[in-house]
Formats: sequence, C-alpha cells, structure tokens
Amino acid sequence: MPAFTPERVLILGIGNVLWADEGFGVRCVETLATRVALPDHVRLLDGGTQGLYLLPFLEEADAMLVFDAIDFGLAPGTLKVLRDGDVPAFMGAKKMSLHQTGFQDVLATAELLDRCPRRITLIGCQPVELEDFGGGLRPAVAAQIDPALDLAQAELAGWGITAAPGTTPCEGAADPSLAREAYETGRPSAEEACRTGDDRFFPPGETR
Repeated sequence: MPAFTPERVLILGIGNVLWADEGFGVRCVETLATRVALPDHVRLLDGGTQGLYLLPFLEEADAMLVFDAIDFGLAPGTLKVLRDGDVPAFMGAKKMSLHQTGFQDVLATAELLDRCPRRITLIGCQPVELEDFGGGLRPAVAAQIDPALDLAQAELAGWGITAAPGTTPCEGAADPSLAREAYETGRPSAEEACRTGDDRFFPPGETR
C-alpha cells in the first residue's frame, strides 16, 4: 500500500506553445491524454499561461504533478524532478508578458490560503530556445516528452495510481490547429514568415 494515496490528483501542463520550448509542459499533457487512461479521480489539465485562474484547480487537489519548461541552468534538454518544498523556486522558465502571472505566484497564493496540494511533483525540462515566436519544440526538448511521461507514470504509481493504455480527456485543450503535429508541420518557413524583424527597418549590415 503506498504511503500516500491522494483522493484527488491534478496533472497540469503549463507554458505557451507559441514560444518554442516554452510549450514543453503543454505538449506533455497533450501527449499523455492520447496514450493513457487515468482513473476518474485524476484530472488532466492544459493550464497554458492562465496564471491565477488555475488557483481553483489547485485548491481541489490533494496531489499535483506539473510539467513545465524550467531554467535550471543545466544542459539544454535536461530533465529534472523536484518535489514539494523544492518546487516553487524553479517554476516558470520565463514570463512571456508583463501581464502573465508566474506559477510561483499561484503556489504562493494557494499556500497563503492553506489550500495548496499536500504533495507536488514537478517534471521540468531545460529549454533550448524560448525566443522564437511561432516556433515548435526544439529536437532536444521534444525528445524528452516520452522520458518525462515515464517519470510521471512512475510518480503516479507511487501514489497508488495505475495508468493503462488508452486516452484521458484533457481539460482546457487548445483548438486542434494548435495540437503539436498540426502546429509544427503547418509552420511557414523562415523565408515566408520572418520572425526576427523586417529587413526594411534595419540598416545594411546591422545584426538583428
């Protein structure tokens, strides 16, 4: 019998799929949803960049497993697992706008209200590239999705949760056009859609 058997579990992917490796967490829950059948007391959520709007989901969970792109200062593509009190210091590789509330703030608010999950596990991946608007996951990060899901299923097993082959509904999932395969294969080439600036506004020889 596991030492801890939560009654309500939240599996959360956070990040922004429009900014290259920032989408790692979302791509993890997207993939998990298509491969694994989870018990009814496990909730799978694409949290995107919703910030404090995620607070009610945390308040309802006894345990939470989070996927995210994290700047650990390690080699690009490195996976790292953190638990409980070690998690808040590392959450969120980057705030993509001044209006985006970092997940650290969500955790701090939940703790202040005494409604934080009793157990939190973070599976983070060191990003390769975040400054590519419209970009997909870089190969070194994409290659870590399967290992991250293996780590997640091992963590869930430690909580007494068995994952069987199948599918699980993912709440908050984006429009199908933003699913990884459709999004990355439909991306225009750099020549068709320059994402580093408009040559008309840069003097000859100036680096962008």
